[in-house]
Amino acid sequence: MDGTSLTPEQEKLNALKQVLPEVFAEGKVDWEKLKATLGEDINFSNERYVLNWAGKSEAFKVLQAPTTKTLVPAKDESVNFDDTEHIFIEGENLEVLKVLQKSYFGKVKMIYIDPPYNTGNDSFIYPDKFSETKADYEKRVGDKDEEGYMTKDGMFKKNSKENGQYHSNWLNMMMPRLYLAKNLLKQDGVIFVSIDDNEVHNLILLMNEIFGEENFINTVSVNMKNVAGASGGGEDIKLKKNVEYLLIYCKNYNELKPFNEAYDLIPVHELVEEYREIGKSWKYTSVLLDEGDKIPIGKTKDGEGNDIAIFKRENYSIKSISAICKEENLSEQEAYSKYGAKIFQTAMPQSSIRPRVMKKVKELKIEGDLFSIEYVPKSGRNKGVLYEQFYKGDSFRLFAWLRDVSDEIDGVLYKKEIKGTYWDYASETKNLTKEGSVPYPNGKKPLAMLKRIINMATSKNDNDLVLDFFAGSCTLGHAVYDLNNEDNGNRKFICIQMDELIGEKEIAENYSSEKLSHIKTVTDVGRTRLKYAINKYTNPYKNRLGFKSLSLVNSNFKQWQQITGKDKQALEEQMKLFVDPVAKNATTENMVYELLLKSGKDLNSTISHVSTSSTPEGFYAINETELILILEKANQEIIDAVIANKPQKVIALDKLFKGNDQLKTNASLQMKDAGIEFKTI
Repeated sequence: MDGTSLTPEQEKLNALKQVLPEVFAEGKVDWEKLKATLGEDINFSNERYVLNWAGKSEAFKVLQAPTTKTLVPAKDESVNFDDTEHIFIEGENLEVLKVLQKSYFGKVKMIYIDPPYNTGNDSFIYPDKFSETKADYEKRVGDKDEEGYMTKDGMFKKNSKENGQYHSNWLNMMMPRLYLAKNLLKQDGVIFVSIDDNEVHNLILLMNEIFGEENFINTVSVNMKNVAGASGGGEDIKLKKNVEYLLIYCKNYNELKPFNEAYDLIPVHELVEEYREIGKSWKYTSVLLDEGDKIPIGKTKDGEGNDIAIFKRENYSIKSISAICKEENLSEQEAYSKYGAKIFQTAMPQSSIRPRVMKKVKELKIEGDLFSIEYVPKSGRNKGVLYEQFYKGDSFRLFAWLRDVSDEIDGVLYKKEIKGTYWDYASETKNLTKEGSVPYPNGKKPLAMLKRIINMATSKNDNDLVLDFFAGSCTLGHAVYDLNNEDNGNRKFICIQMDELIGEKEIAENYSSEKLSHIKTVTDVGRTRLKYAINKYTNPYKNRLGFKSLSLVNSNFKQWQQITGKDKQALEEQMKLFVDPVAKNATTENMVYELLLKSGKDLNSTISHVSTSSTPEGFYAINETELILILEKANQEIIDAVIANKPQKVIALDKLFKGNDQLKTNASLQMKDAGIEFKTI
């Protein structure tokens, strides 16, 4: 801090940084990136510190382009569709993420993805070719074989290392998806991305650009293979490769809460003995048996002008653990368990508060050996609550409590040791291909690892939502089931996966058995694994499980095609089409899901069909009174019934009023008088 006040310009920049951290580089606004983020058509120059690659400007256009796709239920592929809140979506993930933007903006607590590593052998998913027309794109993403499965000729291309834009292709694929994913995160949300050394360097720069460098948390090295089974080495000059990486970023570091159980528990008495054996000093050896008399002596201010109350302590009692053991005939383990909440060490903290307190006490010319203060911290684990600290001696050494770094479990005191950034899952990968009872040779991650990160980043009681948009075999969904079973949690998942066709050779090797013979696509693998996982649990938990399966499809409503030039006949044909805007194969249920998504309601919204006394067609109520859809019939009885429900918003098919303009006009006026938003489509 330079001691100067914040200028209005600085305040605005700080506010912008909270909303759009990705447009800052080296502390300054990157104006080209800001314009690109807001949808401006720009070309990136090479005169700044910025990650740049071939096609970046076009990738921003892909990001900004809206989608006309939607999601529709696939109840035959689901388990317990009406009651479950877990979601499985079959579809290309870029389009699905766009569809979810309005309904799930800022609602996801944790994202995990395991994207293609760009090894040179990946079959990349490229729905976002920049030069093609929308019509060409719609045709290509619709490329199916005779049985209706997505073909690799349409959606997949091998990204060979011989390709001149090898890294650029990968970045063009990742960038729009990560931007859209960030939008879905809560302010205290976290994203974990698995990657290997082919693209880890580029991914760090890309994540810094999208999430902001200040929102980087850790890079974890994950041992996935024992060296004896690792690839590479031998006669090659390279070392054997057995480590992958897990990048961790958050949406807003200032809002981030500490990770759950990001530590190992070690019995304190064992740790003390270990320190003693290696000649290391164990610091937590003092016990504040009695805090003594609390005498107020004055106040000082913290750096923001808030009060810090200062107290002198008299008639207090402090003893060592060893003295207590002798006096009370206790073992060390018994003493630590009995007095754990009162055990401390003293430290010299790097804090602005301690020198302020020392200065004030000297000004007051008060002598003593033990002082305490009370104040409300602005950050840290005690943020926003009245907190007490103790200081001892002339140098005002701060009490650091053992209770702040320990837990008592079944009468034993455990020291919490922060976990490091090296995780060993080599033993978990020996039979990884068949984990979850469904083979998937191409990139499973250990169930234990997914459970670990979900447990770290979510709360069991807050209905936290976790997302994986490269879902593969749905390890994330399986992990959520397992964790909720273990701690009675209420976490929810969304898994997104393209219906990629599995090769004939792989099917013959892995899915030829009778119980797996239905598997033809990667989405079949994921759904099958989730079903098998559900069946392994016992009731009553098993009965609460399931997943809603939905598919990405074209809109249920005809899309207006822009007519260029003065083609009167083409324009007339367009107008004829829009006499009835409902697409040929649209169903009422599918329209309900499309309209609730486009109205910002999530996929677990309650949907009720309400009939009137003489009109069985009735209307659909979404979340009771949040949204009402009139899709089957419109008459005065239905309009009156809708208004009586006092909804916030009503959407009706315009064609239902055909030939009765008076009914439409009256409905609009009645809705307006009732304070109801009314739209027709």
